[in-house]
Amino acid sequence: MTKAREIMTPGAECAGAEDSVLDAARKLTELDVGALPICGTDNRLKGMLTDRDIVVKVLGKGKDPAQTKVGDLAQGEAVTIGADDDTDEIFATMKNHKVRRLPVIDGHDLVGMVALADVARALPDPEVGDLLEALSTD
Repeated sequence: MTKAREIMTPGAECAGAEDSVLDAARKLTELDVGALPICGTDNRLKGMLTDRDIVVKVLGKGKDPAQTKVGDLAQGEAVTIGADDDTDEIFATMKNHKVRRLPVIDGHDLVGMVALADVARALPDPEVGDLLEALSTD
């Protein structure tokens, strides 16, 4: 069975919890991605930052992105997948948490990211449809 480490994009970069949202937005732009893991000063994963978070939680509320810290947007425990977890586990985690991207960890180290498209390529056709349906409904 296919493992997360086989389908992930390796070398995920973090937005630091102490970084400004403006700096994180620049990093999203440079990397051409829609989300970044949030890492604390202890290099532990604190959550995820999405482009939507920036628009809704910062700009939409009139906050200054240069003064708002990325860590202020981290909510609860980050949903992750283990590097040796298989596609069934990835599928279940995405479905249960209604997320489209998962940080991949090996122990406590961030080693990559798995996106919905990565999983879709690795799953049999019927399961892809189930995943897309689960993520598209409220």
